[in-house]
Amino acid sequence: MANDSSRTTENNVRETVREAYGRIAEQQESSCCGPLNSCCGGDGSGAVAKSVGYSDAELATLPAGAEMGLSCGNPTALAALKPGEVVLDLGSGGGLDVFLAAQKVGAAGRVIGVDMTPAMVEKARRNKLEFSRRTGLDNVDFRLGEIEHVPLESGTVDVVLSNCVINLSPDKQQVWNEVARVLRPGGRVAVSDVALLRPLPESVLESVAALTGCVAGAVLVDETREMLERAGFTGIDLKGDPTYAESATKFQDPMYRKIVAELPEGLSLAELITSLYINAVKSEQE
Repeated sequence: MANDSSRTTENNVRETVREAYGRIAEQQESSCCGPLNSCCGGDGSGAVAKSVGYSDAELATLPAGAEMGLSCGNPTALAALKPGEVVLDLGSGGGLDVFLAAQKVGAAGRVIGVDMTPAMVEKARRNKLEFSRRTGLDNVDFRLGEIEHVPLESGTVDVVLSNCVINLSPDKQQVWNEVARVLRPGGRVAVSDVALLRPLPESVLESVAALTGCVAGAVLVDETREMLERAGFTGIDLKGDPTYAESATKFQDPMYRKIVAELPEGLSLAELITSLYINAVKSEQE
């Protein structure tokens, strides 16, 4: 019965996230990292993306609507992508990192975006048409699927990217296991995600807004390292970005305002969460 209960909880989490991000894709709601009306998500200004490391030059290459204010870092800047590589983006949304990576790997490379939200995949595929017209590149593919069950063959990817998504999964160890499965030996991980600096207060854990906003599903930095090690990764490098909480506050995101209101007195958002840059390598030995 415990297993059945756990599976039910996981499915409920996925459906909550899927519905929330479906509304974002359809522009019914928007947020920096969650489904609440916000000045910083989906307004087309690129303000959130710039605040977490994207340049004006990068954003200028994107189709309209690819940048949706959902980032907590710039994983393509971490990845040192090379021409001809095969890249996978987990939770690809409107295609922001897919399109940037596609320009770096060039016509000889390939970039695959996987997202579990049908409306997001449809949006990204529409964006792909504009991207191809702008760049002449036809090296991008978007697939519907869950990041716990990636619709790719084993050992076919050189680099896995993800941006503010893995924290939303109810089974993060399975995600990292899947990342290891699809990577070739020696393949690389370049991920930006939200992580905890200390356990969340109960009031925040109970907030659905926090769940779909990349906070309640986040785990401690040390837990992330342990999951990567169990999945068989080496060369693990985890770096926190202390400016993330400041940026979230600066943009007056309603989700974060709600979280801050629920925090115990004397505890600040910057003491609780960080944007975590994750680099790791799959072992050369199978």
